[in-house]
Amino acid sequence: MNILKVLFIGDIVGEPGREILKRCLFDIASKHKIDFVIANSENAASGKGLTKSVSDEIFAAGVNVSTLGNHAFERKEISEIIADPRIIRPANFPEEVPGKGFGIYNIETAGGTVKLAVVNLMGRVYMTQLDDPLRTADKILKEIAKTTKNIII
Repeated sequence: MNILKVLFIGDIVGEPGREILKRCLFDIASKHKIDFVIANSENAASGKGLTKSVSDEIFAAGVNVSTLGNHAFERKEISEIIADPRIIRPANFPEEVPGKGFGIYNIETAGGTVKLAVVNLMGRVYMTQLDDPLRTADKILKEIAKTTKNIII
């Protein structure tokens, strides 16, 4: 049986958050034998948004997937990177919004390859009204279940 160890990092905020990530992630991932790292990066560029250079820095530090949220489109530079399959915006944004709300990844572990789906959904309390995250999840999970049962939302 393959065991997949995933680390999820909450909001990386600005340069201080990125510096901690660069300083600590490798040691933490090595110590705990982490196979896959997911980080919320929507506030990584000076506290709001994400840019290509900041995204490159985050991935170079060892993050495998970067999730976004309500600040996803705060910076116009996001248009340069939103198609990157490692960057996931909330799936319950309107369909015409660029980017994807989930991704499916093949991860090499000590026990072999594991397929993992990562779904990003955003709540609606005190937020701009979006599609219902639960209905969106139901729709996406039907699609993903054809590929893998390993799903992180």
